[in-house]
Amino acid sequence: MDSAKLSQFISDKWDNEIVPQLIEYIAIPNKSPMFDANWVENGYMAKAVTLMETWARAQDIPGLQVEVVQLEGRTPLLLLEIPASGPETGEDTVLLYGHLDKQPEMTGWDEDLGPWKPVLRGDKLYGRGGADDGYAMYGSLTAVLALHEQGLPHARCVVLIEACEESGSYDLPAYVDHLADRIGQPSLVVCLDSGCANYEQLWCTTSLRGLTGGNFTVKVLEEGVHSGDASGVIPSSFRLLRQLLSRIEDQDTGRILIDGLHVEIPAERLAQAQRAAEVVDTAIFKKFPMVDGLTPMSEVLTELVLNRTWRPALSVTGIGGMPPLESAGNVLRPETSVKLSLRLPPTANGKACGELLKAELLRDPPNGAHVSLDLEKASTGWNAPAMSPWLTEAINAASQAFFDKPAMYMGEGGSIPFMGMLGEKFPGAQFMITGVLGPHSNAHGPNEFLHIPMGKRVTACVSHVLLQHYAASVRGETRGCGVHADSGTRHGNFGCC
Repeated sequence: MDSAKLSQFISDKWDNEIVPQLIEYIAIPNKSPMFDANWVENGYMAKAVTLMETWARAQDIPGLQVEVVQLEGRTPLLLLEIPASGPETGEDTVLLYGHLDKQPEMTGWDEDLGPWKPVLRGDKLYGRGGADDGYAMYGSLTAVLALHEQGLPHARCVVLIEACEESGSYDLPAYVDHLADRIGQPSLVVCLDSGCANYEQLWCTTSLRGLTGGNFTVKVLEEGVHSGDASGVIPSSFRLLRQLLSRIEDQDTGRILIDGLHVEIPAERLAQAQRAAEVVDTAIFKKFPMVDGLTPMSEVLTELVLNRTWRPALSVTGIGGMPPLESAGNVLRPETSVKLSLRLPPTANGKACGELLKAELLRDPPNGAHVSLDLEKASTGWNAPAMSPWLTEAINAASQAFFDKPAMYMGEGGSIPFMGMLGEKFPGAQFMITGVLGPHSNAHGPNEFLHIPMGKRVTACVSHVLLQHYAASVRGETRGCGVHADSGTRHGNFGCC
């Protein structure tokens, strides 16, 4: 591989094709189904799929098959199949994953920016979805194209781009089962939907947190009443809700109080967190737009890394039953509702944790109030299997080649439901989980941006790893059992050790 030539090819592809494509993509408000109940009628999802499908079909990759698959009543899925460049790797497969649905608008965008307003400013492309995760399909195909441009080999590749990841990937299991024969048995999974702690080296994700939560409501009245008449007689629904949430979270420290929501952190992950804290330093909290004078939840940097990767944490992401300030009268409101988002440790069972949350919030409601919790999601996280020597070497070499720095490994605080699903379905597979969501990129929030140089370098690193995967496959090194840090040896579908 001529690394300089490959970097130039990828850079030109990004500048001339991928960035213009992403500008069009950002302008499409293709919100995930959870945030757009009329997504079929609105047609934005179909428009985003067509944009990517059209570009993919135009790429000069021998044998490339492009298909939009849509099961009845489900979101669409873009399936790309690329045959191996030669017979040496047999049916060995690399599965590359991304998604094209987006989070909702969110408030707080700068005056000259907006979720559906693509703005190119220097090395950054602002707007919703470019980095999370519109670039993934373009980056995946470009990584393969870069190998073809130099006449370099690769194993069979399958690219899956789903359309409901931001809603919990509830359609994906049906597609994985429906397409099982066409997906095959991947020995390597590449996911481009993760983050990076800086833009100066390749970051690989070693774990992802799970997620549970939903809409929690406390009701005390059938209708609102005069607060002067009722306050002191009828308990405030807001106060009772605060009281119930204190069963879950220590209001002084933020620590989750339910023991069953915590897990023992593996020694390897503790060591990685300490190393990551040393490299990232205070950027672990300074990357966020904190108000003046705010202090993080711990003075120990390693603890902050572990807090966002291996410990449960509660966020209230929405509220109902409250009028806006300008129309809030002197009324004791009948009910208060909040949307709860509870991040879970990677190895905790999402469904079981959801039931624990529900049981704790609904038991013995104070003052006999009516309480309910509508669990919208309960997904288990993911802890990477032990990395094979060939992949460790490939990732480190890629980071050195295209960043001139060693690769780094750290867990991520977010959730990618597909990873846990694949870990169960293909326990012998290796994983390269990476991405471009670095400092200040603000995925899901206002002023989200894609750091274009990072996108180019990550694409180049994927090319390098695909080439090394080919070499390892020819040597027979990609077909062993996956050894998982959390559960011992897991026997895969590729024979047994």
